[in-house]
Amino acid sequence: MKAIAAVLDKQGENALKTIVLMLKVLSHGHADAFAIATPKSFNIENSLEGFTPEDFKSSVALGHVFVKVLAQDTLQPIYVGAKAVIFDGRVYHPRIESPAGFLKQRLEADGGLNTAECLIKEFDGSFAFAIAEDEKLIVGRDALGLYPLYYGENNGVFAIASERKALWKIGVKEAESFPPGHVLIANKSMFKTKPIKKPKGFVRPVSLEEAVEKLQELLLQSHFERTDGLGEVAVAFSGGLDSSLTAFLAKKAGADVHLIHVSLENQPETRQAEEAARLLGLPLHKYFYSQEDVEDVLPKVLWRVESPDPLKTTIGIPIYWAAERASELGFKVLLAGQAADELFGGYMRYLTLYSRFGNEFAERAITRDILSLYEDNFERDVKICSFHNVELRLPFASYPLVEFALSLPLNLKIGFEGEVLRKLVLRKTAEKLWLPKQIAYKPKKAIQYATGVDKALKKLAKRQDISLKQYLQRVFQKVLQNCLEE
Repeated sequence: MKAIAAVLDKQGENALKTIVLMLKVLSHGHADAFAIATPKSFNIENSLEGFTPEDFKSSVALGHVFVKVLAQDTLQPIYVGAKAVIFDGRVYHPRIESPAGFLKQRLEADGGLNTAECLIKEFDGSFAFAIAEDEKLIVGRDALGLYPLYYGENNGVFAIASERKALWKIGVKEAESFPPGHVLIANKSMFKTKPIKKPKGFVRPVSLEEAVEKLQELLLQSHFERTDGLGEVAVAFSGGLDSSLTAFLAKKAGADVHLIHVSLENQPETRQAEEAARLLGLPLHKYFYSQEDVEDVLPKVLWRVESPDPLKTTIGIPIYWAAERASELGFKVLLAGQAADELFGGYMRYLTLYSRFGNEFAERAITRDILSLYEDNFERDVKICSFHNVELRLPFASYPLVEFALSLPLNLKIGFEGEVLRKLVLRKTAEKLWLPKQIAYKPKKAIQYATGVDKALKKLAKRQDISLKQYLQRVFQKVLQNCLEE
């Protein structure tokens, strides 16, 4: 688990130097091992200095930055005939002991493209893979886009990588997010993508009781699948509904759960997190920061997020702190409650859209947000956690759960039971699962406001008499220039 890259040199030149440069960027200075493979050869080294041009003479190359998270994690590549495969990530369902073994069997039976399509169709997980054949690449990404993956080209190469910065480093300026649930086939003259799997949501009438019953089943399944075999696990914890339910169900699934709460000093939400932890009976690790800490960490977060977007940055900072603390405490996996607000209508803007424009308009907005979660949320959070060698798992982002949420009518997400209740069906399900009622019905407050990060960043921008957007753009450009010159 860590990062992958692949290069196809359009001029037929040896791709080794290019792939090594990308892996250096992706490693962030720490990795357990590196692997490079071509259709005819491969090598595994503890450092990138161990790879020499004499070992590889191919215009197509795959690379793997490897960090061992679980005991069963193994370094790639896989070889079948004149095909090399690197698969990185996690499969949650159906459970398979060895993705490598499965891949090898399918490659032997079906070939590269059929195997790629099969992976995306059959597996619910967070993963990406690349298959190298003679002067050809086949690439794929999980159907929800939980695993970060980008692609692009210039006059010399076509390349893919787990982070945009690896593509920027080799002169690919336009690094696009790889479409989830697609396979891509590239050769020297062209590339094309093919859709394989995408969550569908045909809204259908269903009673609140039926929806609660089904959602309970799906939540229990997703939390069990994402904690199975872990032992200890950390949860990024605010004390709100989503993180509390994640912690509660992880404990119910048998994990030894520890809560990690990060915030600027003297925020009222910390007291709520303490009370929620007490009600859940779980240990709470609290860490407090200052405005100076925000200023210090900002360049690091912007470089991990790879964008000066204000919303991504204000959310990214507390995630960075939570992942950093999880790593320091020795946790390999961090759970979080991301995606619940999009799936179940948790944001105030959905209620505003419903009030102004009606049911259909609000439903379209929710669907649009769900289908863009990979660009807005998942990529940001996974890249941040990966930097700290922590694997992020998001129990709300399971494929069956996403499809179910897309099928629910708006009145089960935004309900009117004496007062307006956003995330109605989720709150009712939490209550049925015996989550304490004061947590199940706690009002929503976004992480960037609850932690005080948004206000701190705006103060930093105001000092320079510019807007937050201008401030972040200025810092990002400086970071970008410095890092790409290294």
